[in-house]
Amino acid sequence: METSAALNDSAIALTEANRPKEAISLFRKALTMEPANPLLWLNLGIAQQKSGDYNSAIDSFFHCLSFDSSMAEAWNALGLIHYELERFEEAEAFYKKALQKEQRSPKNWNNLGVLYFTIGSYEEARHCFEQAVSLSPHYYDALFNLRDTCTELGDTRAAVEFGRRLGELKNTKPVRLS
Repeated sequence: METSAALNDSAIALTEANRPKEAISLFRKALTMEPANPLLWLNLGIAQQKSGDYNSAIDSFFHCLSFDSSMAEAWNALGLIHYELERFEEAEAFYKKALQKEQRSPKNWNNLGVLYFTIGSYEEARHCFEQAVSLSPHYYDALFNLRDTCTELGDTRAAVEFGRRLGELKNTKPVRLS
């Protein structure tokens, strides 16, 4: 007998295999069994986002949050979509909401930093990347971003140091959270 958990697991595997359209149908089937399950709504939104259906993904993330407003991952996902759509003010608000819910998430800090870097707010970006690295010292993307931000700020000494740390990580498997 199919369960919502089994359907969810299969759909996650399909999403990770870059087959989000197939995953979406499984998530929808699981939601017929558990329509108030916020995790299913979150995962559906992720698959919809991967398929490029941003409007449906946004709706799914808001459905998720209507059942559990504390899910930082849904707030972060809304930030990512709005960032991709170059709606930077909205993206910033969603990233900050994610951080209110989960302040110790290096991924959330890194994503907010990327937004600030993109709009040229390098001091704010540096602060965010430093937070991400303090929470996860081997987080490759945050170190990379911090190095580039220090370069933009003219802090050559720090940029060289973060570049050195990146070089040390090249011989290990990088930690990619976003």
